[in-house]
Amino acid sequence: MKNATLCAVVMAVVFALPAAAKEVAGAQFPDAVTLEGKELKLNGAGLRKKLVFNVYAAGLYLQNPSQSAQQVIESDQLKRVRLAMLRDLDKKTITEAIVDGFKKNAKDKLPALQQRLDTFTAAIPDLKKGDELVLTYVPSKGTTIESKAGQKISVEGKDFSDALFSVWLGKSPVDESLKNGMLGKE
Repeated sequence: MKNATLCAVVMAVVFALPAAAKEVAGAQFPDAVTLEGKELKLNGAGLRKKLVFNVYAAGLYLQNPSQSAQQVIESDQLKRVRLAMLRDLDKKTITEAIVDGFKKNAKDKLPALQQRLDTFTAAIPDLKKGDELVLTYVPSKGTTIESKAGQKISVEGKDFSDALFSVWLGKSPVDESLKNGMLGKE
């Protein structure tokens, strides 16, 4: 009886503790961030690999965490993807990957999104190992892109945000293992 009580107390304490920050390939992702006065929780984080190379670690932050990719993409909530570069990437490589993700996951919407996609990709700079790229969707305002090396721009439209987040979370994600990590499934 004593052991069962002790076990119950230990379990209660463990589950009462806040989620710890997550580390992916040396990149740290805090368990929560504050945006627009609201707390976004780390939904999950994962690693983008290409062949044998670690390319970047990515963390997904949401107001309302979910393991459903479709729900995350379609929800009209504050959401953020933070990419931590694990190697140097030039602008062309990054933008080609994003455009390819749009084509694979939002091809039917691409004509309506093309001008905004062009504006978005024009703001992406060359990134060095250790740099970050932060993509944030704010309902009624749009999606911003920020990096220490580039300008901060905003692109309007939830349809654009849905297509952008589908690059990582859509039916044909850039990396299936990364998608599972961002959804908290790994």
